[in-house]
Amino acid sequence: MEASNKIVPSIVVYVTVPNKDLGIKLAGSIVKEKLAACVNRLITFLIVPGVESVYEWQGEIQTDSEELLIIKTRESLLEALTEHVKANHEYDAPEVIAMPIVGGSPQYLEWLKNSTRDK
Repeated sequence: MEASNKIVPSIVVYVTVPNKDLGIKLAGSIVKEKLAACVNRLITFLIVPGVESVYEWQGEIQTDSEELLIIKTRESLLEALTEHVKANHEYDAPEVIAMPIVGGSPQYLEWLKNSTRDK
């Protein structure tokens, strides 16, 4: 992708949530606050499986069904997004993992920029 002064450094952020209700609430509040342009919810639907997480917590191996939120936003909003997730999540240590977007549709990335706040 050619460099453009219209495109800002952007990221994809993964956040897991324990249930549909929190997924809907968190996705809506993130977009409403312009912390992200779009949030995809990977959910269990008919025969398509959801996310099953296996992890150690407080010395015990845990297995939980979860939803995965895929959040597209500006890199400059990661700190504010992380704080928003922590303030509105049920987990003590919610997953917030960011990866850079290294390329993509210039029109989409311009829309992402225009759909989010500066900081």
